[in-house]
Amino acid sequence: MIEKFIKNNSLRIIVKADASENKIHGWDNSRGALRISVKAVASKGKANKEIVKFLGKILKKRITIVSGFKSREKLLRIE
Repeated sequence: MIEKFIKNNSLRIIVKADASENKIHGWDNSRGALRISVKAVASKGKANKEIVKFLGKILKKRITIVSGFKSREKLLRIE
């Protein structure tokens, strides 16, 4: 499902931290990004680690955050 949104091994996401569950909500056409919520809080990089772990499990690939470390909008590299 997510694979269709990956372009040139990159994926743009919008994250909502401190949610009740890790979940993919779908594609946001107006912002050109995938909406995701994670259980971890947005403090000391916890939400970023959760994103990498969560999406890595789903895609079975290595995920790295390229930009947006302190923002809700992030650019990920999929390897």
